[in-house]
Amino acid sequence: MIEQQEGQNSDQTLETRRRRVGITAFLVGLVVTLAFFAFFPGLPHIVDWGALLVSLAVGGLARWACQSWMTKTAEKKSEHK
Repeated sequence: MIEQQEGQNSDQTLETRRRRVGITAFLVGLVVTLAFFAFFPGLPHIVDWGALLVSLAVGGLARWACQSWMTKTAEKKSEHK
């Protein structure tokens, strides 16, 4: 019974960490892409709807990549136990 509770706490901790890392990755991807469009020489220095949509897409891709990487890492660790 204690082992089940420890397993549930571990799963909950992992899920909380995945959520926080996903949010952070999304925000970093969004900000970096917006900064690229805003400050890169040669691009118009206007952040338009296209740049916003691309920034949202990059943020979503970064979130997905970080969460899938964390899931694979957690699965490998659980296999080694």
